Amino acid sequence: MADEITISIDGVEINTQAGKMVLEAAIDAGVYVPYLCYHPGLKPYAACRMCVVSVEGGRGFPAACTLPVQDGMKIHSETGEVISLRKSVMEMLIAEHPDGCLTCHRVDICGPDDVCLRHVSVNDRCVTCPKNERCELKDTVRYLGMSLESPLEYKYRGIPLEVGDPFYDRDYNLCIVCGRCVRACEELRGDDAICFTERSGTALVGTSFGTSLLESGCEFCGACIDVCPVGALTERDHKWEKPAKVERTICPHCPVGCQLNLEISARGKMIRVVPELNSPANHGQACFKGKFGLEFVNNTGALDTPLVRRDGQLVAITWDDALELLAGKLANYKGDAFALLTAPDSTNEEHYLAQKFARTVMGTNNVDQSSNTHPDLVRALENSLGYAAATNSIWELEQSECILMFNTNVTEEQNVAAVPIKKAAKKGAKLLVIDPREVELTRYATLWLRPAPGSELLLLGGILRALVDLGLEKADWLEEHCESPATLRYAVNNLDMEQVASSTGVSQESIAQAARIYGEAESSAIVYGLDNISRQLQNDCVRALADLALVTGNLGKPGSGLYPMRRGANEQGAWDTGCIPDRLPGYRHVDDADARREIEDLWGCPVPDSPGLGLYGALEAAANGQVKAVLLFGDGASLDRLELESGGNGLAALDGLEFLAVHASHLSPAAQRAHLVLPRITFAEKEGTFTNLERRIQRLRPAMESNNLGSRADSWVICELANRMNVSGFNLKSAAETMDEIARVTPIYGGVSYARLESEGKLVLGTRTESPQPTQVLYAGKEYSGIQWPCPDADHPSTPVLYQDGFPLGKAQPVTPEFRLDTREPGPGFPVWLVPGRVLLQADREMEVVKGRRNQIVREERMEFNPADARSWAIEAGDRVEVQTAGARLEGVAWLTDSVPTGVVATTGLFGQLAVDLQSSEEWDPASRVPGLQIVPAAVVKVGGPAGQRGPAGPENSDGESGD
Repeated sequence: MADEITISIDGVEINTQAGKMVLEAAIDAGVYVPYLCYHPGLKPYAACRMCVVSVEGGRGFPAACTLPVQDGMKIHSETGEVISLRKSVMEMLIAEHPDGCLTCHRVDICGPDDVCLRHVSVNDRCVTCPKNERCELKDTVRYLGMSLESPLEYKYRGIPLEVGDPFYDRDYNLCIVCGRCVRACEELRGDDAICFTERSGTALVGTSFGTSLLESGCEFCGACIDVCPVGALTERDHKWEKPAKVERTICPHCPVGCQLNLEISARGKMIRVVPELNSPANHGQACFKGKFGLEFVNNTGALDTPLVRRDGQLVAITWDDALELLAGKLANYKGDAFALLTAPDSTNEEHYLAQKFARTVMGTNNVDQSSNTHPDLVRALENSLGYAAATNSIWELEQSECILMFNTNVTEEQNVAAVPIKKAAKKGAKLLVIDPREVELTRYATLWLRPAPGSELLLLGGILRALVDLGLEKADWLEEHCESPATLRYAVNNLDMEQVASSTGVSQESIAQAARIYGEAESSAIVYGLDNISRQLQNDCVRALADLALVTGNLGKPGSGLYPMRRGANEQGAWDTGCIPDRLPGYRHVDDADARREIEDLWGCPVPDSPGLGLYGALEAAANGQVKAVLLFGDGASLDRLELESGGNGLAALDGLEFLAVHASHLSPAAQRAHLVLPRITFAEKEGTFTNLERRIQRLRPAMESNNLGSRADSWVICELANRMNVSGFNLKSAAETMDEIARVTPIYGGVSYARLESEGKLVLGTRTESPQPTQVLYAGKEYSGIQWPCPDADHPSTPVLYQDGFPLGKAQPVTPEFRLDTREPGPGFPVWLVPGRVLLQADREMEVVKGRRNQIVREERMEFNPADARSWAIEAGDRVEVQTAGARLEGVAWLTDSVPTGVVATTGLFGQLAVDLQSSEEWDPASRVPGLQIVPAAVVKVGGPAGQRGPAGPENSDGESGD
């Protein structure tokens, strides 16, 4: 490499790159230099002075973490002067940290229950610290060979422990003020929940606001815990347990595909989750779901034997009997009377086998995933651009000059994907948010457009029109890369901008400003979720978003493109492998005779020739009796939230089935309705692959040995069942063999194999693996980067950016939507829309944290109204009101603001309350049941008026008269 230079450390020559710091070069080369405040990913800080070195020809003792490398530089890290200086610094550190055990020669043989022969107090003993043997300070003390006696006297700080907040404990008596946690919160996460504080003239770390994390804007991602070198910050669950081994896995809670290290105890229990620092998908980050939401893998309530319903009760049977029963029952429902639904955490191999089973064994295309609640999230991308997937990699968003967020609550639902967005905004990128709800990213927004619910598509049309009117379209690029761009111009020119502004509640000036921000940036990206867009308008909204990217030439280059925010962990993989009702593996259309014939030749079985029923269609058909039998994989956690057009929800629709078989880890609400229940292994016990939202195919390995010998993988059940139903093609002996078959039938996976996925990785060092001490040695291993498709052959490299070499269809095929309003009305009895929001911090709002065993938030909630609505409903600022929905009642104080559209009541809660609720939840997997921010019909009742006048305050009461 042109910028490669050579330095030496203690006589060891190291090749490194210009621009790196000496400490980074040493870590890369496996040369140990002690440090406590440095951490990969954080800016050099030089607070601890533990990494001081000397340089030939230089002056003083610079910190290696802030010393840039220079060609020919000769560095000394082990001279007498350097070691003496480090020991002096360490003496000052341990004078403010419990050190009775740190310097004791007996520490390795002393247990927490042993009587200390030196009469060291409990507060001063390492063996009673939750991070004992995982402590970087202890390792560094050992490395330096500190003497038993210190010239400085230690004084216990006496700071009360903070153990009432959710998920983790804080003991600032153990803090060495290295600043890692503060910097991780700000630099790695883009937050400001913790900061440096002062107590009696001493610098410490604490919350930015108040004394509780619930009032400081904490998102409970755990990044501060992961970088803390001592026991000041520790996870509460399994706090005192130590790992016997560490295994890599992939988080099952969202499609970001975070690689996680599970710390496993000697008893085989998962005791801690640490995000993988070298993962290209998450860059060492996790979220509240991944960090604290995986305890269900230890749950003793897991199913361990098949259950069959007899006389209304579920009773245990053997696996052999269960499979015979299932095979016999399903034989009676072949064809379109049957539907199969896979799980969000089914692997690519399981999705592939499931759709193959539905089509070849059951003779139907009625196959989908239970998380595929927004199938139109990507269909327009496939039709217009060529691929039904995100165009770019997640972390490219950090380099975008402009990011448009459309109807997505990404900070909660795909949390780590929001990290590069927040970091980009803090570095000066323009952030546009289009959403009626106040979500966390509205706090970072350059411009927040808050359209009336149902008018979002019309607003997108207005922005497209403004782009054209302002001359921001890339005309030459359009002509070269798009079919019929004139059609798009003609459609938007017919829009009446006054009507757009009137209908959406967004001014023409704001629409023009949004167009200007998006269109003038060199690289603009679009992140969208369609959270509250009606199913009738979803496809057209995505068409409009694709048109925005096309008109401005924001495709085929880094920092641009479109990012659909899927829901399920492996939803992308399900689509890729054909586990959807109208596509075969590789996105072949089921009604394409040539494509179907190619698959039939490979499978040796006929394939149904008409599109089947997807998730909503299958559940509607189950409710009305057309679908009579369903095989459901997974717990079906989201089914009760699916509202069907026929009324009721997806879970209730299962009640009408003649036969329901559920393959689940526990007795979920869906399993409780089943005629047959099969025990299922968790994600932590699976072998296979996941494909994340950036098209990255990653290996999933068994991280835990199954303590439940009665549970089975989806793939095992499918293959056993097919064999018992006498259909060939399912004698696949391993997940690797299944992937080989996927590669043969799925062109975009053509060059993917387990051998390549293993070889694509490289050996890396963990945070502290270069240390001669054992703290983090368990994290040494491979960086598994995965492969981003399309990868059509073994020689094809990974594809981080789509469309750099053009479009698969030759040119993009933009489809101009019909820009219109959603015609849905809130409904009888509920005449307005309740628009909920949730943010980390509202510093301008009064709140109280009631301290206790579990801290609680107490505050007066605001119900926000447009002043025009308030006048017509006889509501004044400060009135107490109650907002009623079909399932809840909310009470608060009326707050009048022009920022809320008419016909809407808005309220914004705190994420801290959600964290409290998750901590206390008794759900099997609370992280999979996080309540979304759904806009719902509501009624407003004024509370506390004159006697006898309590009644509707909405536009109409039950008698159809004005509420005035």
